[in-house]
Amino acid sequence: MIKLLPYLRNYWKESIVGPLFKLLEAVFELLVPVIVARMIDVGITEGNTIFVWKTCAILVAFGGLGLICSISAQFFAAKAATGFGRELRTAMFSQIENLSYSQIDQVGNDTLIVRLTSDINQVQTGVNLVLRLFLRSPFIVVGALVMSFQIDGKMGLIFLLTVPILTVVIFGIIRITIPLYKKVQNSLEQVLCATRENLTGIRVVRAFGTQEKERVEFREKSERLEQLQQRSGKISACMNPLTYVIVNGGIIFVIWFGGKQVYAGRLTQGEVIALVNYMTQILLALVALANLIVSYTKAVASAGRIQEVFELVIEKCEGNYEPDPAKEAWSVQFEQVGFSYDGSKASTLSNLSAQINAGEMIGVIGSTGAGKSSLIHLIPALYLVNRGTVFVDGVDVRLWNQNTLREQIGIVPQKVVLFRGSVRDNIKMGRAQIDDDTIIQALKSAKAWEFVEKSGKGLDWILQEGGKNLSGGQRQRLTIARAFAGHPKILILDDSTSALDFATERNIRMELQKRKGTCTIFLVSQRAASVMHADKIMVLENGELAGYGTHEKLLQECRVYQEICASQSLEKEGKEK
Repeated sequence: MIKLLPYLRNYWKESIVGPLFKLLEAVFELLVPVIVARMIDVGITEGNTIFVWKTCAILVAFGGLGLICSISAQFFAAKAATGFGRELRTAMFSQIENLSYSQIDQVGNDTLIVRLTSDINQVQTGVNLVLRLFLRSPFIVVGALVMSFQIDGKMGLIFLLTVPILTVVIFGIIRITIPLYKKVQNSLEQVLCATRENLTGIRVVRAFGTQEKERVEFREKSERLEQLQQRSGKISACMNPLTYVIVNGGIIFVIWFGGKQVYAGRLTQGEVIALVNYMTQILLALVALANLIVSYTKAVASAGRIQEVFELVIEKCEGNYEPDPAKEAWSVQFEQVGFSYDGSKASTLSNLSAQINAGEMIGVIGSTGAGKSSLIHLIPALYLVNRGTVFVDGVDVRLWNQNTLREQIGIVPQKVVLFRGSVRDNIKMGRAQIDDDTIIQALKSAKAWEFVEKSGKGLDWILQEGGKNLSGGQRQRLTIARAFAGHPKILILDDSTSALDFATERNIRMELQKRKGTCTIFLVSQRAASVMHADKIMVLENGELAGYGTHEKLLQECRVYQEICASQSLEKEGKEK
């Protein structure tokens, strides 16, 4: 929690002023029993009506001042806490945006969402309560003890015995419930993750008719969360009865011994009433402090989970290499490349070497799990190699500035990603300088302008989240257009034509042929027909390079490629061409 305090630096004034107002409110609260005692002993006992009215006016004034102090404290504490939450949320979102693919895989998307929302809200609530109660509650307890001794030393001993007993009970319950609250947070994360997973994949769930199975699993997780909450709730529920029994016992002793002191003339009736009020104040202050500690404990647990994300070291290219802007395309070289995902014992890529000249079109083919996507993700340094080196424009990607490298690489991912917003915003995607003419030309090249124009709104057509108001083929064509619009020096299409009909795919391949020379193209596919016209084809098998060359050469020399073509009935077609 302490490590997150720098996010309060812009609200240090509110963080000081808020607690000070709470202390001022506590001072007024501690003075009230003394004033009431005076009103009873002087005004009521002696029948001094004027004194009673004056005292009532003072109490009303104190009440008004206390209310103003309380509202002011609430305002400044809330301002500081919400500002802290905003700063923390913004910083964490920025951190997540900078995480590498491997780090995101390691932490998990669902966990990151929970930490960005639920955990930060919990920490924000904890900060709010700390600013309001951290100084006030102990001040009330200590102040009430001091005031009780000021009234009568012997009666103060009752307070001195009652407060430790109350403290033991309250903090004993807290010690038992703290581990349970941590389990509640973890269980809540599981429920939230299951909810997001089912909402995201609702179409698949319905398509396979697994609704009942999902309901059962979700019910089990919800019941576990309910059981943990009930256990912690039942234990916490014991706090109020036990504390009130102890305080009421203390009040009984105060009244019992106080009555004797009044009878003996050592105490007045008003002073006994004041002592009873101080006992009640101690109870309320300790209960508030206990609730603060519970919330603070939850906040600390959440803060630890948040800090884990901040402690992830950003894996990025730290170099400052600047390429020659006159070059239209960049070369790519893989030299003894080895790569495996975090937590995986098996290598995804092993001893892979290949030289790709600038301006060439390279096909990448292989069976599912051969390592095709992993290979092309190494080019823009989305993942970093474990062994060997990847060179772009003759320079190790780890020596490039990350932004410079990726600005000139256009990627069409295997999983289509579109954002809620206009077609224009989706195509521009971080390239504000692109004008509408360039966007329209990119859409035409990707064979997407026709359906965009038919929408009647053109580039202002609003897409739903993930492009849900589009077909699969339309989504793929928009992502291809987005890559075309940036005029990249390296263009990567990762199985991005799988949802297209053969005629549209052929037209896009023809468009790619026109771009040869002006950019280096990587065309990843499982269909031999999609890559057979490339300058060279990389054939992957179990993470190794099984063959590298032209379609004709691979048909003669590469067994794996021969099997792929034979299975797709393309061997004869390829030889004829």
